[in-house]
Amino acid sequence: MMPLWLPNAGAPSPHAAGLIGPSDPPPAELVNTEGSAPLLLVCDHASRAIPAALGNLGLDAAALARHIAWDIGAAELTRRLAARLDAPAVLAGYSRLVIDVNRQPGDPQSIVAVSDGTVIPANADLDVAEQEARAEAFLWPYHHAVDQAFARLRRTGPEPLFFSIHTFTPSLGGQDRIWDLGVLWNRDPRFAVPLIALLEEEDSLRVGDNEPYSGREIAYTLNLHAAAAGLAHCAIEVRQDHCETGAGLARMADVLGCALERILQMPNLHRIEQF
Repeated sequence: MMPLWLPNAGAPSPHAAGLIGPSDPPPAELVNTEGSAPLLLVCDHASRAIPAALGNLGLDAAALARHIAWDIGAAELTRRLAARLDAPAVLAGYSRLVIDVNRQPGDPQSIVAVSDGTVIPANADLDVAEQEARAEAFLWPYHHAVDQAFARLRRTGPEPLFFSIHTFTPSLGGQDRIWDLGVLWNRDPRFAVPLIALLEEEDSLRVGDNEPYSGREIAYTLNLHAAAAGLAHCAIEVRQDHCETGAGLARMADVLGCALERILQMPNLHRIEQF
């Protein structure tokens, strides 16, 4: 797949064009593009890939295997749900350490110089042109792919749901996270509230409402593609130890798949509403 560029935005800058080489992956991976379910799955932190031009950002392989580089298990969970639900999915092609596609460009957390105590040498002291080049090469093409996939579903109807898939670490900064799953949302309760209720039917799972992060604070992808349009949306956070083995992934795909199958049958979700 060739890299995708935003339409009508002119040719990419020389810096941006040089960031993705011929042997590098594209900025977005498209899965089950003709899926028939009125649901788009997205995975912002699916990959730990770094383009060759950025030289692994000055990090070793051990650092790039950690949660600082990607959401461990999230990509495979997304692919399993896409197959089970016959839903299209869009997965980001590069590590969040290159640029976090779930942050607005310019946000201090968009390109971090330090992540969970680890210094990211190649991210220090980037000038504006370098930051914009990364957004142009990696962030905007991903979001354009999301727009295209969502538009295809909207053209065929009914109005689709938007579901963003993440994983989180069992502990951060010395503090344990007690939740097995967390549902993130902001103003629109249509998707999130019934999803929480369905997940809570699993007695063995502790389900968080806007935990361990809040959809009122970190929701760039949700806001950009669904909230502004009045389409039902939310995000899931799965504790990554549930997604580190085939058995764990199978269980989480079954738990979420069952819940989403029931959610998709709720007619009030498949329409435009503003909150």
